[in-house]
Amino acid sequence: MNQEMQFVAHLEEMRRRLLFTLVSFLVALCGAFLYAKSIYRWLVSGFDGQLAVLGPTDLLWVYVMIAGVFAMAVTIPVAGYQIWKFVKPGLSLDEQKATLGFIPALAVLFAGGICFGYFVLFPMVLSFLKAMAEDQVQLLYTADKYFRFMINLTVPFGLLFEMPVIVMFLTRLGILNPVRLAKARKMAYFLLVVISITITPPDFVSDILVTVPLLILYEISISLSKWVYRKKLSAGVPGVQ
Repeated sequence: MNQEMQFVAHLEEMRRRLLFTLVSFLVALCGAFLYAKSIYRWLVSGFDGQLAVLGPTDLLWVYVMIAGVFAMAVTIPVAGYQIWKFVKPGLSLDEQKATLGFIPALAVLFAGGICFGYFVLFPMVLSFLKAMAEDQVQLLYTADKYFRFMINLTVPFGLLFEMPVIVMFLTRLGILNPVRLAKARKMAYFLLVVISITITPPDFVSDILVTVPLLILYEISISLSKWVYRKKLSAGVPGVQ
Protein backbone atom coordinates (compact mmCIF):
# COMPACT_ATOMS: atom_id res chain seq x y z
CA MET A 1 0.00 0.00 0.00
CA ASN A 2 2.84 2.36 0.88
CA GLN A 3 4.54 1.62 -2.45
CA GLU A 4 1.30 2.37 -4.31
CA MET A 5 1.00 5.70 -2.52
CA GLN A 6 4.58 6.57 -3.42
CA PHE A 7 3.95 5.63 -7.06
CA VAL A 8 0.84 7.82 -7.19
CA ALA A 9 2.80 10.67 -5.57
CA HIS A 10 5.53 10.33 -8.23
CA LEU A 11 2.92 10.42 -11.00
CA GLU A 12 1.33 13.50 -9.49
CA GLU A 13 4.74 15.17 -9.22
CA MET A 14 5.50 14.30 -12.86
CA ARG A 15 2.14 15.68 -13.98
CA ARG A 16 2.83 18.91 -12.11
CA ARG A 17 6.27 19.29 -13.71
CA LEU A 18 4.91 18.60 -17.21
CA LEU A 19 2.06 21.07 -16.69
CA PHE A 20 4.47 23.78 -15.54
CA THR A 21 6.65 23.16 -18.60
CA LEU A 22 3.64 23.34 -20.92
CA VAL A 23 2.44 26.59 -19.34
CA SER A 24 5.96 28.03 -19.70
CA PHE A 25 5.95 27.15 -23.38
CA LEU A 26 2.56 28.79 -23.95
CA VAL A 27 3.61 31.96 -22.11
CA ALA A 28 6.86 32.11 -24.11
CA LEU A 29 4.91 31.47 -27.32
CA CYS A 30 2.58 34.40 -26.64
CA GLY A 31 5.52 36.64 -25.75
CA ALA A 32 7.50 35.67 -28.86
CA PHE A 33 4.43 36.13 -31.06
CA LEU A 34 4.40 39.85 -30.18
CA TYR A 35 7.80 40.17 -31.91
CA ALA A 36 7.15 37.63 -34.68
CA LYS A 37 6.62 40.30 -37.34
CA SER A 38 9.98 41.95 -36.59
CA ILE A 39 11.72 38.56 -36.53
CA TYR A 40 10.07 37.67 -39.84
CA ARG A 41 11.37 40.84 -41.48
CA TRP A 42 14.88 40.12 -40.20
CA LEU A 43 14.81 36.52 -41.45
CA VAL A 44 13.69 37.49 -44.96
CA SER A 45 15.95 40.56 -45.21
CA GLY A 46 18.61 38.57 -47.06
CA PHE A 47 16.15 36.75 -49.31
CA ASP A 48 16.48 37.61 -53.01
CA GLY A 49 12.87 38.14 -54.04
CA GLN A 50 9.51 38.28 -52.34
CA LEU A 51 7.62 35.52 -50.60
CA ALA A 52 4.02 34.81 -51.57
CA VAL A 53 1.02 33.71 -49.52
CA LEU A 54 -1.79 31.54 -50.86
CA GLY A 55 -4.36 32.27 -48.19
CA PRO A 56 -5.31 34.86 -45.55
CA THR A 57 -4.05 32.72 -42.67
CA ASP A 58 -0.71 31.64 -44.19
CA LEU A 59 1.24 34.54 -42.72
CA LEU A 60 -0.38 33.98 -39.34
CA TRP A 61 0.88 30.39 -39.26
CA VAL A 62 4.34 31.57 -40.30
CA TYR A 63 4.36 33.93 -37.30
CA VAL A 64 3.21 31.05 -35.06
CA MET A 65 6.04 28.83 -36.35
CA ILE A 66 8.63 31.54 -35.75
CA ALA A 67 7.28 32.19 -32.26
CA GLY A 68 7.23 28.44 -31.61
CA VAL A 69 10.97 28.09 -32.25
CA PHE A 70 11.77 30.95 -29.88
CA ALA A 71 9.36 29.55 -27.30
CA MET A 72 11.12 26.18 -27.59
CA ALA A 73 14.48 27.85 -26.93
CA VAL A 74 13.05 29.42 -23.76
CA THR A 75 11.29 26.24 -22.62
CA ILE A 76 14.22 23.84 -23.01
CA PRO A 77 16.12 25.08 -19.91
CA VAL A 78 12.78 25.27 -18.03
CA ALA A 79 12.10 21.64 -18.94
CA GLY A 80 15.65 20.74 -17.88
CA TYR A 81 15.10 22.40 -14.52
CA GLN A 82 11.80 20.56 -14.02
CA ILE A 83 13.49 17.24 -14.79
CA TRP A 84 16.23 18.14 -12.31
CA LYS A 85 13.63 18.96 -9.64
CA PHE A 86 11.90 15.64 -10.30
CA VAL A 87 15.07 13.54 -9.87
CA LYS A 88 16.57 15.77 -7.16
CA PRO A 89 15.32 13.68 -4.17
CA GLY A 90 17.28 10.68 -5.47
CA LEU A 91 20.55 12.61 -5.87
CA SER A 92 23.27 13.32 -3.37
CA LEU A 93 24.08 16.95 -2.50
CA ASP A 94 27.14 16.92 -4.80
CA GLU A 95 25.11 15.42 -7.66
CA GLN A 96 22.42 18.05 -7.19
CA LYS A 97 24.94 20.88 -7.48
CA ALA A 98 26.76 19.32 -10.42
CA THR A 99 23.69 18.50 -12.50
CA LEU A 100 22.06 21.88 -11.83
CA GLY A 101 25.01 23.53 -13.58
CA PHE A 102 24.17 21.71 -16.83
CA ILE A 103 20.85 23.51 -17.30
CA PRO A 104 22.10 26.90 -18.64
CA ALA A 105 24.18 25.02 -21.22
CA LEU A 106 20.98 23.54 -22.68
CA ALA A 107 19.86 26.97 -23.90
CA VAL A 108 23.33 27.90 -25.18
CA LEU A 109 23.78 24.67 -27.16
CA PHE A 110 20.26 24.81 -28.59
CA ALA A 111 20.93 28.35 -29.81
CA GLY A 112 24.29 27.21 -31.20
CA GLY A 113 22.64 24.39 -33.14
CA ILE A 114 19.98 26.73 -34.52
CA CYS A 115 22.69 29.19 -35.63
CA PHE A 116 24.66 26.39 -37.32
CA GLY A 117 21.56 25.25 -39.16
CA TYR A 118 20.51 28.76 -40.18
CA PHE A 119 23.86 30.33 -41.10
CA VAL A 120 25.62 27.24 -42.53
CA LEU A 121 23.21 24.53 -43.59
CA PHE A 122 20.13 26.49 -44.70
CA PRO A 123 21.82 28.84 -47.23
CA MET A 124 23.87 25.92 -48.57
CA VAL A 125 20.80 23.76 -49.22
CA LEU A 126 18.76 26.68 -50.57
CA SER A 127 21.51 27.64 -53.03
CA PHE A 128 21.74 24.05 -54.23
CA LEU A 129 17.99 23.85 -54.84
CA LYS A 130 17.97 27.21 -56.63
CA ALA A 131 20.82 26.13 -58.90
CA MET A 132 19.05 22.85 -59.67
CA ALA A 133 15.85 24.67 -60.71
CA GLU A 134 17.57 27.48 -62.62
CA ASP A 135 16.40 27.98 -66.25
CA GLN A 136 13.97 25.08 -65.90
CA VAL A 137 11.04 26.42 -63.87
CA GLN A 138 9.81 29.73 -62.54
CA LEU A 139 10.72 29.94 -58.88
CA LEU A 140 7.90 31.04 -56.58
CA TYR A 141 8.41 30.71 -52.84
CA THR A 142 5.49 30.82 -50.47
CA ALA A 143 6.12 32.11 -46.95
CA ASP A 144 4.64 28.95 -45.45
CA LYS A 145 6.82 26.50 -47.43
CA TYR A 146 9.93 28.68 -47.08
CA PHE A 147 9.73 28.83 -43.28
CA ARG A 148 8.70 25.21 -42.88
CA PHE A 149 11.78 24.29 -44.89
CA MET A 150 13.96 26.58 -42.76
CA ILE A 151 12.63 25.21 -39.47
CA ASN A 152 12.96 21.59 -40.61
CA LEU A 153 16.65 22.22 -41.28
CA THR A 154 17.51 24.25 -38.19
CA VAL A 155 15.50 22.89 -35.24
CA PRO A 156 16.89 19.30 -35.52
CA PHE A 157 20.40 20.72 -35.17
CA GLY A 158 19.35 22.71 -32.13
CA LEU A 159 18.24 19.44 -30.54
CA LEU A 160 21.28 17.45 -31.71
CA PHE A 161 23.62 20.05 -30.23
CA GLU A 162 22.16 19.21 -26.80
CA MET A 163 23.96 15.87 -26.96
CA PRO A 164 27.02 16.79 -24.82
CA VAL A 165 24.94 18.17 -21.93
CA ILE A 166 22.52 15.25 -21.97
CA VAL A 167 25.42 12.79 -21.98
CA MET A 168 27.08 14.60 -19.06
CA PHE A 169 23.81 14.62 -17.12
CA LEU A 170 23.16 10.91 -17.70
CA THR A 171 26.78 10.07 -16.85
CA ARG A 172 26.48 12.01 -13.60
CA LEU A 173 23.36 9.98 -12.77
CA GLY A 174 25.14 6.71 -13.61
CA ILE A 175 22.85 5.86 -16.53
CA LEU A 176 25.63 6.29 -19.11
CA ASN A 177 29.40 5.93 -18.96
CA PRO A 178 32.23 6.47 -21.47
CA VAL A 179 32.68 2.74 -22.00
CA ARG A 180 29.09 2.33 -23.20
CA LEU A 181 29.40 5.37 -25.43
CA ALA A 182 32.63 4.08 -26.95
CA LYS A 183 31.05 0.68 -27.64
CA ALA A 184 28.08 2.41 -29.32
CA ARG A 185 30.38 4.57 -31.48
CA LYS A 186 29.86 2.62 -34.72
CA MET A 187 26.08 2.64 -34.39
CA ALA A 188 26.09 6.32 -33.38
CA TYR A 189 28.28 7.23 -36.35
CA PHE A 190 25.98 5.33 -38.68
CA LEU A 191 22.88 7.11 -37.35
CA LEU A 192 24.53 10.54 -37.53
CA VAL A 193 25.69 9.92 -41.11
CA VAL A 194 22.16 8.82 -42.08
CA ILE A 195 20.73 12.00 -40.52
CA SER A 196 23.29 14.14 -42.34
CA ILE A 197 22.64 12.54 -45.74
CA THR A 198 18.88 12.78 -45.23
CA ILE A 199 18.75 16.53 -44.54
CA THR A 200 21.44 17.75 -46.95
CA PRO A 201 21.55 18.05 -50.77
CA PRO A 202 22.82 14.98 -52.65
CA ASP A 203 26.42 16.10 -53.02
CA PHE A 204 29.56 14.99 -51.21
CA VAL A 205 30.65 18.43 -49.96
CA SER A 206 27.33 19.16 -48.24
CA ASP A 207 27.33 15.73 -46.59
CA ILE A 208 30.84 16.30 -45.24
CA LEU A 209 30.04 19.82 -43.95
CA VAL A 210 27.17 18.46 -41.88
CA THR A 211 28.48 15.01 -40.93
CA VAL A 212 31.85 16.12 -39.55
CA PRO A 213 30.44 18.55 -36.92
CA LEU A 214 28.00 15.87 -35.72
CA LEU A 215 30.75 13.25 -35.38
CA ILE A 216 32.94 15.78 -33.56
CA LEU A 217 29.99 16.50 -31.28
CA TYR A 218 29.72 12.81 -30.42
CA GLU A 219 33.43 12.57 -29.65
CA ILE A 220 33.16 15.68 -27.46
CA SER A 221 30.28 13.96 -25.65
CA ILE A 222 32.47 10.90 -24.98
CA SER A 223 35.31 13.12 -23.69
CA LEU A 224 32.94 15.00 -21.39
CA SER A 225 31.51 11.70 -20.18
CA LYS A 226 35.04 10.53 -19.34
CA TRP A 227 35.69 13.77 -17.43
CA VAL A 228 32.47 13.43 -15.42
CA TYR A 229 33.16 9.74 -14.80
CA ARG A 230 36.70 10.46 -13.53
CA LYS A 231 35.34 13.08 -11.15
CA LYS A 232 32.87 10.53 -9.80
CA LEU A 233 35.71 8.03 -9.33
CA SER A 234 37.93 10.53 -7.52
CA ALA A 235 34.98 11.55 -5.33
CA GLY A 236 34.41 7.90 -4.38
CA VAL A 237 30.77 7.84 -5.53
CA PRO A 238 29.23 4.47 -4.58
CA GLY A 239 28.73 2.05 -7.49
CA VAL A 240 31.38 3.67 -9.68
CA GLN A 241 34.46 1.62 -10.47
